Amino acid sequence: MTDIILFDLDGTISNSGPGITRCVAYALDKFGIHVSELSQLNCFVGPPLRESFSVFYGFSREDSLRAVEYYRERYQAEGIHETAPYPGVCTMIHRLKTDGRRIALATSKPEVFARQIIEEYGLTDCFDAITGCELDGTRSKKTEVMAECIRRLGLTERDLARTAMVGDRNYDVLAARELGVHAVAVSYGYAPPGELEAAGAEYIASDTDELYSYLMSI
Repeated sequence: MTDIILFDLDGTISNSGPGITRCVAYALDKFGIHVSELSQLNCFVGPPLRESFSVFYGFSREDSLRAVEYYRERYQAEGIHETAPYPGVCTMIHRLKTDGRRIALATSKPEVFARQIIEEYGLTDCFDAITGCELDGTRSKKTEVMAECIRRLGLTERDLARTAMVGDRNYDVLAARELGVHAVAVSYGYAPPGELEAAGAEYIASDTDELYSYLMSI
C-alpha cells in the first residue's frame, strides 16, 4: 500500500498562476520587458524562478537574481494572496489524512511562503512535513526538495516503494522517478500538452476525485 504521499504546491494544490504571473510581469517590467498576455508567463509556474528567468528570457545569473528580488517585492505584498486551492483538493487531502496516509509538501516555492499558503487553506494539521527552498535559492531543484522532505519524514530506502509524489509538471515526475517513488501527475495544472506523458508519469489524474481513487488503489 502506498501510504506516504508528497504533494507539489503550485499547479497541484494551489491555483497560483494569477499571482505568480502578475509578479513575473512586474519583475520583467523593471527590465523594460512588457508582457501583454499573462498566460505567456504560465511557464514560470512550478520551476525555480531564477532558472526560469534565465531559460525563458536569457537573463544572466546576476539579472536573474535581481528579477527574483523584484518578483518578491510584489509577491509578499499581493501575489501570495492571489491564489486559491483547486476545487476538491482540500477535501481530498483531509480524506487521505483520515484514511491514515502520511502527507507532506515538496515544493520549489520558498518554504516560508508555502507554509503561509497551506495555513491559509486550513491544511497545516494534515501535513507531516512542509518542505520548500530557502529564500537564497538553496535547495531549489525538485530532486533536492524531495530528498530533504524524505529526510524530514525519516523514510528509509524501503519506504520509498510505498511513497508517491503528486505534481503537475515534468520536474515533479522526473524527480520522483530519480528518487524511486511513484510518479503521479495531475492534468489540471500548468503542464503543456504531452509534457507529463513524455516525462514518464505512471498515472495522470484529470481531477481530485480521480486522483484520490488512484492513490487509494496503489
